[in-house]
Amino acid sequence: MTDAAEPQEKPRDADPVAALLSVLDLADSDARTTEDIFTGVSQPMPLGRVYGGQVLAQSIVAADRTIPEGRVVHSMHGYFLRPGDSSKGITFAVDRIHDGRSFSTRRTQAFQEGVPIFSMISSFQDEDPGIEHQQAVPEGIPLPDELPDVEDHLTGLHPMTKRLFLDRPVDVRHVPSPIYVTVEGDRVPRQAVWMRTRSPLPDDDAVHRAALAYLSDLTIQESILRAHGVAWATPGLKVASLDHAMWWHRPGRVDDWLLYVQESPSARGGRGLATGRIYSRDGVLIASVAQEITVRVPS
Repeated sequence: MTDAAEPQEKPRDADPVAALLSVLDLADSDARTTEDIFTGVSQPMPLGRVYGGQVLAQSIVAADRTIPEGRVVHSMHGYFLRPGDSSKGITFAVDRIHDGRSFSTRRTQAFQEGVPIFSMISSFQDEDPGIEHQQAVPEGIPLPDELPDVEDHLTGLHPMTKRLFLDRPVDVRHVPSPIYVTVEGDRVPRQAVWMRTRSPLPDDDAVHRAALAYLSDLTIQESILRAHGVAWATPGLKVASLDHAMWWHRPGRVDDWLLYVQESPSARGGRGLATGRIYSRDGVLIASVAQEITVRVPS
């Protein structure tokens, strides 16, 4: 018999991408209020906390349900207020702040048991022609097919910790290498990550925009940790996201490889700032991201 005090490894989800789509499919609430109310569930998480990218994506879906046809999200600014419990449902309340001739603004708050866990302002715009430029994709980054799969880097981790990575609906490949157990190479505040969903998503641009928000919270904190040689497995390490901002520049598919270029311009006072640019495989700049975290590293 196995020691009862030892966490048991559970079977991996048969289709984590289908589970992601189910999480993004919010239900309309019957509550009669001045706000638009939606409800959703969380992905099961080994550590019991709601993944931040999930509540980001769900909040975008909720806001998008209230937007006039033809307008798409171009920016969001959100604050993580409290840790969420992945075993409980989430209620999303959307406030229609403004509908102008070209732009719509929404406030979305996510609640669990009547307490807010996340608050977001998002803006939506009609598609309009205009001036255009983009920052070029960095040179010299290996292609995803040239990099090892995530499972090759998980040797030595506890089975429950492995589930945190293997049950994700996203395939992630680091440049130069992940920092799960150790930090290899130079201690620099930058890295790049290739990512895509493990199976195709529907041909629905709104789904891909929400899924991109989901992906945007993965790994962005790591440029801060890499600069100081701190791996995720460091005993006593405490990391929590404070806020998250994102700008959608151009359409893109999340079930095709995306390059997430990340760097940290500053860390001080127990906080670190990370920024990122997300490119399609052929070098089109899809989105930009910024996030501040609290980070406590043991002496």
